Amino acid sequence: MANKVRVYGKAQNRTSLGIMHAYMVMYPQATLEDLRKAFPNSLATDNGTGQIFIYADEKGTNADWDGYFKAPEEVLTDGDGKKVAVNKMWTKKSFENLQNHASQYGIEVAKFEEADKGFGKKGGFRLEYLNGYVPPVREEKKKGLPWWLWLLLGLIAAAAIVALCLPRGEKVVEKEVIVEKEVVVRDTVYVAQIEDIEKNFNAAQFEKGKADLNDDAKLALHDLAKVMKQNPDLKLNIEGHTSSEGDADSNQMLSEKRAQAAVDFLVNKEGIDASRLKAVGMGSSKPIDETNLEANRRTEFVIVE
Repeated sequence: MANKVRVYGKAQNRTSLGIMHAYMVMYPQATLEDLRKAFPNSLATDNGTGQIFIYADEKGTNADWDGYFKAPEEVLTDGDGKKVAVNKMWTKKSFENLQNHASQYGIEVAKFEEADKGFGKKGGFRLEYLNGYVPPVREEKKKGLPWWLWLLLGLIAAAAIVALCLPRGEKVVEKEVIVEKEVVVRDTVYVAQIEDIEKNFNAAQFEKGKADLNDDAKLALHDLAKVMKQNPDLKLNIEGHTSSEGDADSNQMLSEKRAQAAVDFLVNKEGIDASRLKAVGMGSSKPIDETNLEANRRTEFVIVE
């Protein structure tokens, strides 16, 4: 099988997490049961957690300790829409087992030295699509009609039968029945791609107090530009966010500069039309985790509907 996704990581556990994210990109309908079949516990018998995958909200002796990736940007979303946490304890032996096993799904792992820059102190991962590979679209599972719609359809059918049974010449007062049409909005390919690129961009990190793009940030923006060129109707707001440390006015200005730096690169270096992008500085006004300042220092790529 020709490799379809390459995983870059700076540490064993984060690269392992990247492998699992790559699998979900390739098989977005996979459930927790599917994941356990694809990556059996026998790959990491020495991990100490018992299970490679658990539901993120699962409780219990092994589930409650810090043995799983459970941050919002780390968990997987399975085909049932549930959040799945991945084991973070990987020895050298288990990691080698995982790498070899993942190759059968078209997933390869880059050497650590090739991913040495831009992942921050805690490490990180990023994904690269190979050989023109485009991930499949996650399809929403079909839902049955709600009870009230069945009732309404029954009433309409009953009214139709009564109308047919009435003697000719009698007038039937018709009532207009308005039935709301259920619209299922399906994920598009670029949504998953943009989420991955956003993670890679944030993993690259800005230097403290600066708005200069490093090489890994530029690489992530290059990938974003390719997605935008493939989807000419796609428009984005680039939102810069900071932690609450320091002066609020300075944080606001810094977030604006960082967002604008990303927009300028996409416009001036990648040729994206400026009308499709907007830089927005949010300062420290929208923290996502009051206890984790690093998580609040982020850039978000928001799709404009």
